[in-house]
Amino acid sequence: MSSAEPSTRDRIVAAASELFYGEGIRAVSVDAVAEKAGLTKRTLYYHFASKDDLIAAYLQQREQPNLARFRRWYAEAEGDAAEKTRAVFRNLARSARRPSWKGCAFLRTSAELANMPGHPAIKIGAAHKKDFEIWFAATFEAEGLANAALLARQVVLLLDGSFAVVLLHRDPAYMEAAGEAAFTLVNAASRRVLAGK
Repeated sequence: MSSAEPSTRDRIVAAASELFYGEGIRAVSVDAVAEKAGLTKRTLYYHFASKDDLIAAYLQQREQPNLARFRRWYAEAEGDAAEKTRAVFRNLARSARRPSWKGCAFLRTSAELANMPGHPAIKIGAAHKKDFEIWFAATFEAEGLANAALLARQVVLLLDGSFAVVLLHRDPAYMEAAGEAAFTLVNAASRRVLAGK
């Protein structure tokens, strides 16, 4: 097998990712994932002990690319921390305008598993969201903003709230509005620093 070919496990996760994101985790059977991956259910269960393990793998493979995308959007944006934060929301709004956009995989999975708080996917989703909060806090702290941890939490609340509302209304303008609110918060924190407060 050449190094360019995905492993069987990677094929399974790729098939699961496409189906789970597109249709939801409860709507997709293990049989459907095996068929999409072009292998037997037995082979799938050789690599994953249960559907729960497969759901966890689906989220794990999305975690670092998502965070890297946000970091890139922030780094590539011009201006100060407030403008860069707003740019993250504007980029999300652009993504949300694509027909294939189905919202945040972590939030959607958490909603589907709300009655199972100990599920591995819930833990992965919680850790992922915490990673975003920690990244924003470290970024704001590096910019010299006061109360960086609280500011990061506020921005994450706006971020996740916008995911939910855009999914409901199918209107990315809500994400842009959340970006304006985030800009206002971060800008106010910047002004407090400049004023020496």
